[in-house]
Amino acid sequence: MPFGLLTGLGAALSWGAMDIASALASRRIGSLRVTAGVQLVSSALLVIAAIVSTSAISTDLGVLAFCALLGAIGAGAYFAYFTGLRIGPISVVSGMVAAYGGLTVVLAVLLRGETLTLTQAIGAALATIGVILTGVAFDGGFRATRFAGPGVVFAVVALVLFALMAITMDVALESAGWLQVLLLSRLVTAVISIVAVLAVAKAGHRGPDEPAPAGPGNRGRIAVMLLVAGSLDVTGLVAFSIGLSSAPTWMVGLASSFGPAVTILVAVALLGERLRPIQWFGLVGVAIGMVAIGLP
Repeated sequence: MPFGLLTGLGAALSWGAMDIASALASRRIGSLRVTAGVQLVSSALLVIAAIVSTSAISTDLGVLAFCALLGAIGAGAYFAYFTGLRIGPISVVSGMVAAYGGLTVVLAVLLRGETLTLTQAIGAALATIGVILTGVAFDGGFRATRFAGPGVVFAVVALVLFALMAITMDVALESAGWLQVLLLSRLVTAVISIVAVLAVAKAGHRGPDEPAPAGPGNRGRIAVMLLVAGSLDVTGLVAFSIGLSSAPTWMVGLASSFGPAVTILVAVALLGERLRPIQWFGLVGVAIGMVAIGLP
């Protein structure tokens, strides 16, 4: 199995599991607070890793600029994604966001000059079509086709931002190590998220469809969810950045987008969510596409 495919799938498993914890937490305290909480946990873990490894922080303005941009894009991507997961359903939103893998392929070819074999290109197309089908419901014929679920708008925003994150991270990794890039960008994302939470609190109102703050009895459970989500997020980011450092961007990005498929299966098996036949068909397309991109 190609190294880029392996690291991408490692990130996919971590992020797919993270989605469940973050979705459950979002429905209790709101997507904005969850975004801030996950970023705080991620940043803390990366700071500890940097201290243990005694890594020096780059002072190059170009690296700092790209990391700041990466952090800002990440803040928007996570907020949009967690909002979509909260107003759900999880299975539909996760499937739609997985389309960022296909967009990453396109951007990698157009902006980074990467190339694919014919088989890989077909596999990428099948996987992308598959994840889109998981987010579409067909009721009453083609003319009545609609996006399934109110979270799809947020999912589309998230998938675009996640694809841009992959390209921006790939550029940043050309000038700095993966730990530096992750640490600096996560700190920026955390700061933006915290400022947003404080601004909303100061304004005296909640964000769109934000639930009321959790009661004292639920805070411990929510803290555990955030800790788990943040830890899984870091694990996925490390696998993703290591893959980008030594493998084609399109392959790592597309493989990592398989994560929502993991979320879909968990949501169906454990949370009782139901998929339409067309959505199951989409999952089959994802599986076939992933096999094709791994072929020489």
